[in-house]
Amino acid sequence: MRWMWIDRFLEFTSRKSAKAVKNLSRAEDVFRDHFPGWPVMPASLILEGLAQTGGILVGEANDFREKVVLAKINKARFHREALAGEQLTYSVELLDLRPEGATISGMVHSGNDLVAEAEIMFAHLDQSRSQQVFGEQNFVFSGDLRKLLGLAKLLKS
Repeated sequence: MRWMWIDRFLEFTSRKSAKAVKNLSRAEDVFRDHFPGWPVMPASLILEGLAQTGGILVGEANDFREKVVLAKINKARFHREALAGEQLTYSVELLDLRPEGATISGMVHSGNDLVAEAEIMFAHLDQSRSQQVFGEQNFVFSGDLRKLLGLAKLLKS
């Protein structure tokens, strides 16, 4: 099973920025154990949603010719917890795009409240080599997230 931490794109500007949302439903498995009676979204999954949003922006910049993997979280800061019932908005901006990888800056909001912010570095991997090392199932671009991106582009036109 592949976990997706974005529900849809709100905005997408190629090679520049993207905005996506995730509705935190109490019905999601993660809230059963984290934490019973106080359904908190784990900070690592908040970062994963931000990375998925940024990774799609980076991958699309090169027409998905290469695989994009999270290489490093340069910095991350959490301002408050995100709870079941909230809607998170992931906003990312492409800071640097090079042949070997890219860097994005991102913020996560719930309404007007800043939940988290991070700077994330991605690496580009050759398609054939990446399948040998990681296997196709470990990349989000091959499935539902690319469909979400397609829907966002249709809405814009």
